[in-house]
Amino acid sequence: MNRLRLAVSLILVALSVPALTQTETPWSQQAAHAVLTRWPAGRFAPPGTRWVWNYELGTLLEGIDAVWLRTAKPEYYDYIKASVDPFLGEDGSIPTWNRDEYQLDNILLGRQLLLLYSVTQETRYAKAATLLYEQLQHQPRTPSGGFWHKEKYPDQMWLDGLYMAEPFYAEYAATFHHPEAYADIAHQFALMEAHARDPKSGLLYHGWDESRKQRWADKQSGLSSQFWARAMGWHMMALADTLDYLPPEGPESKLLRQQLARDTEAIVRVQDRDTGLWFQVLDKPNAKGNYLESSASCMFVYALAKGVRRGYLKPVFLKAAERGYAGILRRFVRTGPDGLFSLTTTVKAAGLGGEPYRDGSYESYIGEKVVSDDPKGIGAFLLASTEMESAADSPHLRGPR
Repeated sequence: MNRLRLAVSLILVALSVPALTQTETPWSQQAAHAVLTRWPAGRFAPPGTRWVWNYELGTLLEGIDAVWLRTAKPEYYDYIKASVDPFLGEDGSIPTWNRDEYQLDNILLGRQLLLLYSVTQETRYAKAATLLYEQLQHQPRTPSGGFWHKEKYPDQMWLDGLYMAEPFYAEYAATFHHPEAYADIAHQFALMEAHARDPKSGLLYHGWDESRKQRWADKQSGLSSQFWARAMGWHMMALADTLDYLPPEGPESKLLRQQLARDTEAIVRVQDRDTGLWFQVLDKPNAKGNYLESSASCMFVYALAKGVRRGYLKPVFLKAAERGYAGILRRFVRTGPDGLFSLTTTVKAAGLGGEPYRDGSYESYIGEKVVSDDPKGIGAFLLASTEMESAADSPHLRGPR
């Protein structure tokens, strides 16, 4: 299967991009302009900080990639290339990447290597992508065959890891003809479906420890205790993006479509009625300290709108995406001190275990630092915005009201 996104971009060269209104630049381009201005060559770390291969840049560049494909403006492609190239040696090595850490997070940025290879056909991009593919071939696994989230998190699967690894895994397999990988990709999703899906709410718990040794893990199920919004967002985006590269009539595609439909029904049920947004802990809107969170809201809008556009979801679900996107623009979009687009209320990070130890409690999720203009939030906003702008071009997708 060839990379469809590149073919689409060539068609878009001749198309103009409609603004959200007649008088303003589309939000995707306003946000992308802020990214290019604030973070030249993709570097958002403070001066003097060691700059290494990282998943936050991968998330941000997925958003810039989407804006490039929508507009065909060369500055966006140039930005992706300028952001990735400093990490690579001429031989395709990635000096700041350490395979022995076996972090699934480190796989995500490989999607931009595949993009650059598809455009340039330079072998260094293919060689670097192959290093990441080979990491997956040697990634430690749980007894059931699931990828460990990291070497230091033995026997643990997190929803985050599905987005970090599986879309790249599927795209690499499609690009370099490894159809045997599709069953393994589907197996990763199937394990979390079997263990992390709550039968009552339909939501998925953040993590599963097959060994049941972690303090955050339930001793019977091995599950963490909370429904973290961004974890569900990672999961939905992973499904929507991985499906693009699987044989559409194959059993793997059917499995992922069914999961995406279940995710959709679950997150629409917990969508806030007043704002159209989603809370940091999804099922506790009235709990003390809970708040409406921007990155997850953007991820849900993206997955819903893309799912409808690609035919993975029923058109009626675009209504939920529209409500969510309107809420994002009202609640989270501001003008920053520099006069540029700003996105507020993004949780900086959340996780399980580690040092200091995160116990997976409700308090641990609402107690994490909340920031503005986080690259994960901006990347998700860019993805959501390009999908909603595409939906505005295609009113036939909206379905019955």
